[in-house]
Amino acid sequence: MKERKTIQLYTSDQKLDSTPLKEYPRPQLKRDSYICLNGAWDFEVSKDSTLPLSYSSKIIVPFPIESKLSNINEIYPNDTYYFYKKVLDIPKDFNKGRIILHIDGSDSYTTIFLNKKEVFFHKGGYIPFEVDITDFLDKTNILEIRVFDPLDKIEPYGKQVNNPKGMWYTKVSGIWKTVWLESTPKEYIKSIKINTSLDSFSLNVDTAIKEKKIIIHLDDSDLIETFFTNSINIKIPNPINWTPENPKLYYFDLICGDDIISSYFALRTFKVKEYNNKLVFHLNDKPYFFFGVLDQGYFPDGIYTPCSYEVYKKDILMMKEMGFNTLRKHIKIEPLYFYYLCDTLGMIVFQDSVNNGIYHLIRDTYLPTIGFQKFNDKKFKVKEIYKTTFIGRMKEMINLLYNVPSISLWTIFNEGWGQFDSNDVLKIVNNLDTTRFIDLTSGWFDNGNMINSKHYYFFKLKMKYDNRPMMLSETGGYVLSIKDHIFNPNNTYGYKIFSSQNDLENGLKDLFLNKFLPLKEEGLTSIIYTQLSDVEDETNGLVTYDRKVIKISKD
Repeated sequence: MKERKTIQLYTSDQKLDSTPLKEYPRPQLKRDSYICLNGAWDFEVSKDSTLPLSYSSKIIVPFPIESKLSNINEIYPNDTYYFYKKVLDIPKDFNKGRIILHIDGSDSYTTIFLNKKEVFFHKGGYIPFEVDITDFLDKTNILEIRVFDPLDKIEPYGKQVNNPKGMWYTKVSGIWKTVWLESTPKEYIKSIKINTSLDSFSLNVDTAIKEKKIIIHLDDSDLIETFFTNSINIKIPNPINWTPENPKLYYFDLICGDDIISSYFALRTFKVKEYNNKLVFHLNDKPYFFFGVLDQGYFPDGIYTPCSYEVYKKDILMMKEMGFNTLRKHIKIEPLYFYYLCDTLGMIVFQDSVNNGIYHLIRDTYLPTIGFQKFNDKKFKVKEIYKTTFIGRMKEMINLLYNVPSISLWTIFNEGWGQFDSNDVLKIVNNLDTTRFIDLTSGWFDNGNMINSKHYYFFKLKMKYDNRPMMLSETGGYVLSIKDHIFNPNNTYGYKIFSSQNDLENGLKDLFLNKFLPLKEEGLTSIIYTQLSDVEDETNGLVTYDRKVIKISKD
């Protein structure tokens, strides 16, 4: 066991009697029954997988065990079992028929026990899961959760490593997203799927209930439709299209028998179309330049989990004030509330899959950096368990986030990490979603990408239009270290070092005006600058890791 290295300035502290992140966690399928289980839980660690007889400490859910905000702030060996315990206090009038336990993120092998009986097992650290606990409830109910996080590379792990350094960060273990209860009627809406055009909205409902009523709340009236199949298409009068400049959302209620949910949608489209004899990205059938930053979603006090959703909001608004309209959510799947904020505030999201498998330093970084970027990924030796797990988790991600209006692009493989059979994987993605852009191989190892997607940090930029949309999916990484706001003063990581704000600003002006602006005339349709904030050893953010210092003037 070792204590995690920390920065001294934190966003905030959490108290044992508080309920952090208590906002409703699933904004596009919202019911009026909700009990948030975040807050203080009993906690124990062990080398034994057996439920402990006693618990020696308290942890604040949903913060990772390694984080300061969890009240634990320790890094344990990978063979450690983590145990959580809470007495469920369920009001008598809460049960409408079924009671469902939700865990929105737990890394990475999670077992649920209720009253000492094992009721559920889940693999994967990023996707929400649920279990119907109705039949296991008693007069008094003890919920216990066992989490095992071996960091075995089978499950997606992102940038987590045992020995963080450079572009690899502190691992996170255990529960890191909201835990909550809801109650539903015995027959209820399992899920919904939303598709939109510029003037219409279609809804598919997964339920056994036949009669359904939808109420769409327009500005001056309600649009009400009753339907008896599992899908409906509705033309929206006087449609207003969603853009970052005008993020118009339409809210609606769906009534199916005794079950009522609230949700929302946006009228928008993302397409590749020709403009000035070049194929470029279009938003709502108009050419649109997607200008964004790499957003790792790390925080010094909570690592994967911010102290409050207000931190997400401030990050989004700060980037908008700087002129950015896009966040590339890098190698991480956030809580659904993050995407709700992007929808409401007007921030486009490029969403990455989370990598699993083996990272090869020479093949995936050194050789591509000096120009060797044309390897056939069918020849990469990747274990079948890595392939099947990656595809399964990628499908879960797309299904989870399909309804989110602000997501315009899926990134599948980043810089070759865990990459395999990309053309076959592309067919799977296209079967799941044809409404968004797909950056199949971001950076290099292009075996048939729909986009000419390049990463540019070193050497001379060589990029030409080749009858595909052209994007710089990562670039920049300019370093400015701010004293007293550095996570690790002994190791600074980035791609070009500057000593003052003025020098950094001049460097950015040269990068964008002299190198990138001419490429826009050649068909460049998107730039993602690295990055929003410093992260651990990396001091290449536009703001410091603690969000206390903005390194450049916003204009």
